[in-house]
Amino acid sequence: MTIQGASPGLYNEDLAPAKVRNWGPFSIFNVWTSDVHSLWGYYLAASLFLFCGGFVNFIIAIGIGSLIIFALMNLVGYAGVKTGVPYPVLARASFGIWGANIPALVRAIVACFWYGAQTAAASGAIVALLTRTQWFADFHQNTHFLGHSGLDVICFFIMWVLQLLIIQRGMETVRRFQDWAGPAVWIMMLILAVYLCVKAGTFAITSDIPMDVLLEKTKDAGVPGTPGSWTSLFAVAAIWVTYFAALYLNFCDFARYAPDKAAVRKGNIWGLPVNLILFSLVAGVTTIAAWDVYHEVLIHPDQISAKFDSWFLAALAALTFAVATLGINVVANFVSPAFDFSNVFPRQVNFKKGGYIAALIALALYPFSPWDGGAANFVNIIGATMGPIFGVMMVDYYLIRKGEVDVEALYHEDGEFRFQNGWHVNAFIAAGIGAIFSTILPNFTDWLPAWWGVYGWFFGVAIAGAVYYALRQAALGAGVKAAKA
Repeated sequence: MTIQGASPGLYNEDLAPAKVRNWGPFSIFNVWTSDVHSLWGYYLAASLFLFCGGFVNFIIAIGIGSLIIFALMNLVGYAGVKTGVPYPVLARASFGIWGANIPALVRAIVACFWYGAQTAAASGAIVALLTRTQWFADFHQNTHFLGHSGLDVICFFIMWVLQLLIIQRGMETVRRFQDWAGPAVWIMMLILAVYLCVKAGTFAITSDIPMDVLLEKTKDAGVPGTPGSWTSLFAVAAIWVTYFAALYLNFCDFARYAPDKAAVRKGNIWGLPVNLILFSLVAGVTTIAAWDVYHEVLIHPDQISAKFDSWFLAALAALTFAVATLGINVVANFVSPAFDFSNVFPRQVNFKKGGYIAALIALALYPFSPWDGGAANFVNIIGATMGPIFGVMMVDYYLIRKGEVDVEALYHEDGEFRFQNGWHVNAFIAAGIGAIFSTILPNFTDWLPAWWGVYGWFFGVAIAGAVYYALRQAALGAGVKAAKA
């Protein structure tokens, strides 16, 4: 679609509706292989395994969560296919042409946090490999700056630079990179699982990790109930759903390049419930085998590969995990802020410059490492911030507009989406109320039950969506009465 007379403050070539739509089911599938098959994805899956107390419980909880993720991603993906626009432009329909900059910046800031977390995970895999050599181990132990070991800092910076090289040639390069990076880590995950099962002398799907060890490892995660209880299983499913909170918002950044809804649906069904359950199955088997072999709870794959007797196998594992983690960073945490920052300053910032801004913010965050700590807590806190935005956008698109949006008006200052001088007050009221219950009260007060934070994203979606629907219906009703008068 060609936009006629677009306002310069709302339009550039990167924000325009997609013209080339060559992302078939395989490319959509590999959005998810790139997103899930990372050190953080494995770390989270292995961490959640501990809360389930057993393999069958784990697969049930992850399976339920994965089906919910599939349904939600289809909602977002279909909107991307139909409109052809990226997330910050679609947000204009509910938040206003200028108001959309706020949800765009929220998503961009979250991406910067994740960008740093994933880069640190990738560099950690390389550090684990290098410290097998005594010289590097001594350097790692004795040299420190910026609050980290010198080796950590150097490896982080190298990984940081490599990601910038991938993005140099735009979204088509991203597609080609993810098409091989995602499957590569699947192969390495299977090698890891087979290696440990061979060393353990058995293939086990029954966990023999003692309950006292599970309790010790999970005591500070904020998940209610003991491992294996129903409350823990519901929490595992909720955390798994919340892990994808950022991509619920901006999956349309990728789906808009798909030719039709069928391509999105096929890519999603293989990339989400099928791929997620199989990936989690491998993570569970590997965690059990690692306990049987080393009598330690090892939930970081780089910790496991560092124990390999074969230097070659350890190097192959470290490099594969590093590449895979770069893949998720490019897909989930570079593309989105690139569009988001470009949306705020379309005349000054294009796709590449927006991505560079995100990378620089992540680099500045590194000395503080806000992503350090438990996986479940980090996922819940970060994810909850985006629930209210998602609730408002989906209610607006599907319940208020019935899936029909005037795409051209998204690029005009004086069109349908101007609302109150470019800001839709009702959307911000709804999102603000949702944020109080999803983020502010559970994280900064003790007014709510301890388990509330685990479900913060869900509360944010439901409360913000319901408030927005009520406000819109009231506004529409008032408009009808005024017209009749």
